[in-house]
Amino acid sequence: MTPEPTNQDVRIFGEDANDGKGSAMHFELSEEHQMVKDLVTKFVRDFMMPLETAVMDREASGKEMYVTKEEQAALDTKALELGLFGLDAPESMGGADLPMVAMVGIEEAIGYTVTPYVLPPDSPNLRMLIATVDDRQREAYLVPLAAGKTKSAIGISEPGAGSDPAMLKTRAVRDGDDWIINGRKIWITYADEADFTIVMAVTDPEKGARGGMSAFLVDRNTPGFNVLRRIPMLGGQSTYEIALDDCRVEGWKLLGVEGQGFAPMQTRLGTRRIQMAAWSIGMAQRALDMLVEYAPQRTTFGSPLSERQAIQFWVAEAATKIHAARLMTYECAWKLDNGQDVRSEISMIKWYATEMAYTVVDQAMQAFGGMGMTKEMPLQLMQAKLRTMRVYDGATEIHKWVIARNLLGTRK
Repeated sequence: MTPEPTNQDVRIFGEDANDGKGSAMHFELSEEHQMVKDLVTKFVRDFMMPLETAVMDREASGKEMYVTKEEQAALDTKALELGLFGLDAPESMGGADLPMVAMVGIEEAIGYTVTPYVLPPDSPNLRMLIATVDDRQREAYLVPLAAGKTKSAIGISEPGAGSDPAMLKTRAVRDGDDWIINGRKIWITYADEADFTIVMAVTDPEKGARGGMSAFLVDRNTPGFNVLRRIPMLGGQSTYEIALDDCRVEGWKLLGVEGQGFAPMQTRLGTRRIQMAAWSIGMAQRALDMLVEYAPQRTTFGSPLSERQAIQFWVAEAATKIHAARLMTYECAWKLDNGQDVRSEISMIKWYATEMAYTVVDQAMQAFGGMGMTKEMPLQLMQAKLRTMRVYDGATEIHKWVIARNLLGTRK
């Protein structure tokens, strides 16, 4: 059962362009951005969703959740043909330079399907590079990435460090014009296939995360850069652990300013968190659409499920929470596009959207009964992805703590 993606009205917060005082509010995407969102929705429906059965069969047989090289190539070809590469990449690099509000709708459409495909390039690392590269790095790394010709990864987390960047132990030490990096990184997506990995390392232990953390561009074949193991995750997903053993990185591959890697890393993390909120909305919408389609068809004890108050309440609550999450996410994206401080808002949408979607998907599985427990439906893969997303890029509890300390003034 694979209903088509719903074309929900996109509602965002904004001010009248001629009045900075906010006297007028607009709740629609621009015509141009709505057209792009509609195009991506059609791409998902026509080219990604038909692959779901094969993806689910692979995962059910004990393999990873993946698209084959042939399927990947076909999706890349069609996406490129439709102009869907580099949607938020700079126009100077052939991209569309779309703002975050436009990307929210696009990522929501992508989240509607369990087919694992991301329109090249993945936005978080792209935006981190845009904020930090010099001219040489732009040509060597950013331009190929923006064009979808290379793939990137990022190494932030470490065994035992959790969500506290002050606990990072990976060290980068100068050796002439180069840097020598030693340490371990874990939970890295694409580490086995990325052309380069952005590695976060401590360059000044006295300053730590605030003034002593730097970012480095480490190519896949660099001596001392070793992928230690693949870590199987829920729902056929995988991450990797890597080791950096006397890994020599040329001096020009220091990304940004020495010791100032924390802020660009937050740019990357903020982008991913908004992306995850949008994916969560897409998954929740899919689960709700499936439930709304199924409930009138399934009869128990003489009445369709759609007449049961429990099901009606689940539908009403899901629709309300999805609407709230969508509005919150668009508002956060608009504020970000307008240079406002969104540290609290990003934490709000990250925890709320992932937790909301997990509940909506769980209730849809419950309503489907035995069928909802099978691997013949996409619901279990969505639930597994959401379960990991409730931890990735800051667990729910961390984000609640961030919001509370910002409000209570306890941030150090």
